[in-house]
Formats: sequence, C-alpha cells, structure tokens
Amino acid sequence: MGLQMRVLGIDPGLRNMGWGVIDVTGSRISHVANGVCTSLGTDDLGVRLASLHAQLTQIFTTYRPDTAAVEQTFVNKDGAGTLKLGQARGIAMLVPAQAGLSIGEYYPNAIKKAVVGVGHADKRQIDHMVRLQLPGVNLAGPDAADALAIAICHAHHSQSAGKLSAALAKASA
Repeated sequence: MGLQMRVLGIDPGLRNMGWGVIDVTGSRISHVANGVCTSLGTDDLGVRLASLHAQLTQIFTTYRPDTAAVEQTFVNKDGAGTLKLGQARGIAMLVPAQAGLSIGEYYPNAIKKAVVGVGHADKRQIDHMVRLQLPGVNLAGPDAADALAIAICHAHHSQSAGKLSAALAKASA
C-alpha cells in the first residue's frame, strides 16, 4: 500500500490559526484531526504570538507530523495587516522548523486549484471539497477547512515530486 506520511497543514492568522492533520498512504488520504488556535484576546502582540506558538507546539507534540505546509501570504492594501499576518506566519513556520521538518509553502490559488480544481474557488467550495475528500470529517470552522486543504495540496505535491524523482532515477539508471 505504500509508506505512510502524516501532514500538518497550517492556515496562518493572528486571531485564528487553522490547522489540520491528514495521513497519506499511497494515493489515499484520511483525516486525523483539525482545529483552530485562537490567540489570547490582548492587545500585546508578543503575548498573542507566544500563545499561538504554545498551542501549535502542543499540536506537534500530540500528532507528530512528518511534514508541514503553510499558506503563503500575499500583500494587500493594508500594510500593517499584512505585516501582522506575516508575524503569525512566522510562528507557523517556526514550530515545524524547530521540529526539524521540511515545510511546503503554497499560494492560495495553488491550494484552491489542487483541492477544488480552479484557482479562484470560494470558502464554500473549499469546505465542500475537503468534506468530499475526507468523508465524515467534522470541521472546526473555515480556518480548519483551509488548513486541511493546505495539507491535501501538500500531499498531492509531495506525491508528484516523489513520482518525478523516481522516474528521473529510473531514466538515468
């Protein structure tokens, strides 16, 4: 059936950081867990980031993923908001890096295309396709659905990369 890989997808956010864990065995994916890390309701940015770090670290301790994936941020018109999101994304990158894991980074359109089939899907379509690909999943909310979509995207890309590497190795032998 193939090797199993546990993937953690992270949807970075300063207030709500979605996360989702899937197991991948060959071409089969299955839901393990999902949720949302919520930062403490304070104006102190450092406290909020520390809270997200502690919660995400606990998720790593509990589920022990083999690899992780994080959504890339895009610059929008609100520079201060983009900077704050970037700091939350830094926490999303730091925790897997501290565990020594490789981290896949994907732009929102690439995630949507991998999960829904089109790069400009809306939240409803992502939710629907995540539920179709992970039957029986109970989603903790839209941020968790996005995180599972990120994990699914990473699983597809990892499988493609593995197949390409194997084909290249076979061709050069």
